[in-house]
Amino acid sequence: MTDLAQSMSATSAAKRGRPKKDPATAQARQKLIRSGLIHLTERGYSSVGVDEVLTHAGVPKGSFYHYFRNKEDFGGQLISAYHAYFSAKLHISFSNPKLPALKRLAAFVEDAEAGMARHGFRRGCLVGNLGQEMAALPESFRSQLICVLEDWQARTAKCLRLAQDEGTLSSTQDAKALAAFFWIGWEGAVLRSKLECDAAPLRIFSNSFFTLLTA
Repeated sequence: MTDLAQSMSATSAAKRGRPKKDPATAQARQKLIRSGLIHLTERGYSSVGVDEVLTHAGVPKGSFYHYFRNKEDFGGQLISAYHAYFSAKLHISFSNPKLPALKRLAAFVEDAEAGMARHGFRRGCLVGNLGQEMAALPESFRSQLICVLEDWQARTAKCLRLAQDEGTLSSTQDAKALAAFFWIGWEGAVLRSKLECDAAPLRIFSNSFFTLLTA
């Protein structure tokens, strides 16, 4: 569309009193994002085709290429969407004023286990899934995935430092290192639980981690 056509279109829309829709909030895009997250948390990036996502979402192919340049762009936006979703879950657990800090981390663990069980342990963590596939994925995903994990670790370290302020975690412990250890172990436990269709790996890891904190 030319600049003139764009201007005319904008003017026409303004006259009709219909504000221009933000593409990020369009229903078709949201359907594609939801469908993509389901498919990639269950099966990963490499084994899922765009056509499968389109069919599941009930969205025409033209809509896909209106919102995403290609599958790589779609995957990158899925990572961003999952990051926003999961960070919100962490915030809810870690900012609960009714619980002491370590109980907040335990609440997150319980909620995550319940989420996996609700889907029959078919769905894992998108970030963990893609990390396992990284050798076959677009290189652009690497830094994005690392940034997501670093953000989750920073949020967890903040929660652990609060536990130190409360006196339930020794001040000699390195909260940043413990947070990194948690996510390294947690992602492995999620992978194992998905493999075995069982919550046991999640519980084994989390019980061991909390025992380490209070030892």
